[in-house]
Amino acid sequence: MKTIKLIDTTLRIANNMREDALTFKEKLEMARSLDRLRVDAIELPPMNGSKADQLSGKTIASLVSTALTAPVSVTETDLSAVWESIRSARHPRLSLAVPCSPVGMEYAAHKKAPAMLEAVAGQVKQCRSRCEDVELCCLDATRAERDFLVQVIGTACENGATRVTLCDTAGVMLPGEFAAFVKETRESLPDVNAEWYAEVSDGMHMAAACAAAAIMAGADGVKCSAVPGGGATLSDMAEFIQMRGQDLDLGTSLRTTELSRTAGQLERMMSARKAESSALSGIMPDETPGLCLDADDTQADVTKAVRQLGYDLSEEDGARVYEAFKRVAVKKNVVSARELDAIVASTALQVPSTYRLDSYVINSGNIITATANITLEKSGEKLRGVSVGDGPIDAAFLAIEQIIGHHYELDDFQIQSVTEGREAMGSALVKLRADGRLYSGNGISTDIIGAAIRAYINALNKIVYEEA
Repeated sequence: MKTIKLIDTTLRIANNMREDALTFKEKLEMARSLDRLRVDAIELPPMNGSKADQLSGKTIASLVSTALTAPVSVTETDLSAVWESIRSARHPRLSLAVPCSPVGMEYAAHKKAPAMLEAVAGQVKQCRSRCEDVELCCLDATRAERDFLVQVIGTACENGATRVTLCDTAGVMLPGEFAAFVKETRESLPDVNAEWYAEVSDGMHMAAACAAAAIMAGADGVKCSAVPGGGATLSDMAEFIQMRGQDLDLGTSLRTTELSRTAGQLERMMSARKAESSALSGIMPDETPGLCLDADDTQADVTKAVRQLGYDLSEEDGARVYEAFKRVAVKKNVVSARELDAIVASTALQVPSTYRLDSYVINSGNIITATANITLEKSGEKLRGVSVGDGPIDAAFLAIEQIIGHHYELDDFQIQSVTEGREAMGSALVKLRADGRLYSGNGISTDIIGAAIRAYINALNKIVYEEA
C-alpha cells in the first residue's frame, strides 16, 4: 500500500488570511493541534526576520514531533536566521519557493530565466549545507515554460533538493490536465531521485479533484490545510482516501478520527475570535469602554480589563497593578492587553517562594525524545523530577508536575523577546488555572526554556500560597 503524505499549510494560510499576523499563542495552538493529527509535515508562515518569529519558530520546533518546514525565498538574504529557528525540530525542512512563470519571475523576484537558475542553484546549496531535507516549491508551475521548469527542477535536485512541489497557483487546470502535467514533468526528469508533491489553488472549485488526480499520476503527497483556505483541505484528502483508498491501494498516517473536531476548533479560532483577538492584540473587547488603555484610564477601568483577562485580584493586588500600569502608561501612549498581562504576572500576588529552582538539565534534538531533569528546593529539601515530553518545554513542565504530584491546567503560554541581539533576553508568561482561578507567572532568561521553567514555578508558588 502506498502511503500518501499530507503537508499541512494551515499556519501559512491562516497568516495570509489575517490582516494582522498570527500571535504566538495562536501559532502554538495550531501547531500542537496539527501535530496531534499526525500530518506528515507542518509548514510555517514566512518569517519577516523579527525576533518574535524566530522565538515562535524555536518554540514550535521544540513542541512538535512531526516534520517542520520553514519557507525560504529565492531572494532570501538571511538564511541562517530561518534555519536557526527550526534546527532543533525532530525533522527540520527548508522549502525554497521559486516563481517559475515568466510573470512571476519578473514581478516577484525581478529576475530573468538565466539569473533565476543561478539563484536556485546557489540557494539550494546554501539550504543543503544546513539541512538534509530541502524542498523546491515551484510556484505557478502550470504557467511556466516547460523547458525552463524542467531546468529549474533539474538544477535544484543536482544541488541537493530532495523534494519537489508542483503548484497550480492560479487553479486553471482541470483534473485530467493537471494529472497529465504532473506525469509529463516527472517523466521529463527520469534521473531525479526526489519525492513529488502537488499544491492546487481552488480557483475553479476543483482543488480536491486535481489533488486526487495528481496522486493518481504518481505524486507522493499533496499540500493541503485543515481549514478552507483556497485549496484542497485535509478533510477532502481524508475522504478521498477513505472512500477509494482500498480500491487504489492508498493509505495515510492522518488520525482521521480527530480530524473533524480539530478542523472545527481551528476554524472557530479563525472565524469567531473577536474577543480573543482583541485580548491578544492589545484591543479590549467590545464591552470595554474604549478600545485601549491609556494614562487617563481609572483604576476601575484597569480592574475591569484585568477581570476580562481572567484574573480575580484582591483590592491590594488591584492597587499594585494599577500603580504599575500608571508607570507604564505615562511612558507610552497606550497599554496593550499583552502588556497588562505581563504587569499582572510581575506585580500581583507576589508571594514567598515555596518552591525554588535549583537546577535543570534538558536533552532535546531532532532524533531523540526530549527529556527534562529538574531539581526544586522546598524547605531546604531538594526534590528531583525526570520526565519525557513532546519537546523540552513540555518535558520540563511534566517534570515539575511529577515533583509536586499535581497537574494544573495550562491556560496560556507565551514567549517573546525583550531585548535585541544574539544574547537577547526572552520573557515567558505562564498561566495556570486552579479551582477556576487564574494564576500567572513571569520568567526572564537568555535561555527560553529556563524562562519558561521559572515562569511556571512563579505561577505555582502563587497557587501554593493561596491554598495554604
